[in-house]
Amino acid sequence: MLFLISLLPLAVLLLILHHRSRRTATLPPGHYGLPLIGETLHLISAYKSPNPEPFIDTRVARFGPVFTTHVFGEPTIFSADPDVNRFVLQNEGRLFECSYPGSISTLLGKHSLLLMKGSLHKRMHSLTMSFANSAIIRDHLLKDIDRLIRFYLDSWTSRVFLMEEAKKITFALTMKQLMGFDPCEWTESLRKEYLLVIEGFFSIPLPFFSTTYNRAIKARTKVAEALSKVVRERRRESERGERKNDMLGALLDEEAGGGRRFSDEEIVDFLVALLVAGYETTSTTMTLAVKFLTETPLALAQLKVVNETLRVANIIGGIFRRTTSDINIRGYTIPKGWKVFASFRAVHMNDEHFKDARSFNPWRWQSENGAACPPSTFTPFGGGPRLCPGYELARVTLSVFLHHIVTKFSWEPAEVDRLVFFPTTRTQKRYPINVQRRNPAA
Repeated sequence: MLFLISLLPLAVLLLILHHRSRRTATLPPGHYGLPLIGETLHLISAYKSPNPEPFIDTRVARFGPVFTTHVFGEPTIFSADPDVNRFVLQNEGRLFECSYPGSISTLLGKHSLLLMKGSLHKRMHSLTMSFANSAIIRDHLLKDIDRLIRFYLDSWTSRVFLMEEAKKITFALTMKQLMGFDPCEWTESLRKEYLLVIEGFFSIPLPFFSTTYNRAIKARTKVAEALSKVVRERRRESERGERKNDMLGALLDEEAGGGRRFSDEEIVDFLVALLVAGYETTSTTMTLAVKFLTETPLALAQLKVVNETLRVANIIGGIFRRTTSDINIRGYTIPKGWKVFASFRAVHMNDEHFKDARSFNPWRWQSENGAACPPSTFTPFGGGPRLCPGYELARVTLSVFLHHIVTKFSWEPAEVDRLVFFPTTRTQKRYPINVQRRNPAA
């Protein structure tokens, strides 16, 4: 520890020299904050509050919609400009490449879809989208979606923590769609380990100094071992000519059809990333849709909430990318190797793009302007080559869930809860509600 402290002045000096060398380029205006930690603490504290916008608002007001800051150990260009964000998304693999904090990369695995690049990413993204398109959902997945949602809702009693229940539902759905498993003791044990993995995503990636991260690494190992056993068994079944209609089956079919053979590690990393995508984001959207419906009775009566929930409670606030060459944009030069954060939430919360943007108003989508908003201003599922491959599946799951909860239950909040946005969008108390089953004859 003393050795690390002795290196601190040298690190600060190197950082200052690095910044000065970069200032020969015309960077967007901004502020680097404190040495080493930059403005990370300001960012985190804002996103742990019910209103994270001031972090971006104050900087946009001072510097404009594209500004320079220093977060998570690196100088980073923030964009609250929809056209710049669209440029970043559309130039994936050419001018920009994925670049996420080390904690996320390690826990997802180097072969996860989020971190894949080039032709392999294109192939796997295409495979995932083909498995979750509208025809597959209608013909193969919808029956299981409806069955599993009803299975969990039937167990509800007088009081539930909605976010926790929604996560149970989405984990069960994802396990069924990826590997064909119905809920059982094994899947519940896996889910508990998976919760520990999720907690480590935005922790400091130092196993000896972070209890959360250390626990997440151990849980990730257990998840990988459990999934590896499944993959090995399914390979043996595939060699015997047995086939299952799930994502793992599609991967093994790809191999059998002459495609590149995947290692067990590659398949496990791929499955882990899809579990993250299906589990965390959809369950949060389900919870917040119910929260907004509760607070907007007329919307509950008309049930026109999906797009507005996705806009206000954008689960993925934005995406990190790294430049692969010097890039000129909006009159600025972003040097090669710099981090860029395209903020979707900043665009969704901007009154220039959505009138009274910070109010929940599902009827805005009925207006001519709302229905035809430019694609660069409404990006709940990202865009470009990394458009979320499960976006249709997420919409269907949310719609089926809302249908059943509205027709089967009436409810009210058990206590006041509020939104926070770090490390992901969620409610602080898991949104406890008191539920009452509707009379089927009513």
